[in-house]
Amino acid sequence: MINFNKNSVFNLKPINVNEVREEVNGLLIGGEEIIAAFKTVRDQLVFTNERVISIDVQGLTGKRKSFSSMPYSKVQFFEIQTPGFAEFIPDSELSLTFSSGYVATFEFKGNVNIGEIGRKISEYVLK
Repeated sequence: MINFNKNSVFNLKPINVNEVREEVNGLLIGGEEIIAAFKTVRDQLVFTNERVISIDVQGLTGKRKSFSSMPYSKVQFFEIQTPGFAEFIPDSELSLTFSSGYVATFEFKGNVNIGEIGRKISEYVLK
């Protein structure tokens, strides 16, 4: 479950931005673009050029969804952890610390370019 009320989200796998739930488009503001997307079994995590959006799919049917937004403008600092050498299933992590003191940690599985994600977040946080 992706829920920003909890501290960590695990097993995020990359997906094509075209696979992002349609409902996210209704949340985007003018000029906001999706730059990367990830999913767990049913939930999704979307990085835009303005914020991180989580989609928490709830219930048996999945019709109920909770959308949470964390703007980069509130990020105080962040940390990335790259995968180790020759890992069978590479994993990497991203931790975002917000001005409220909240820390969100995301663990990515598989071939994720965590350095590129870190570079993009740097661009958005430092602008």
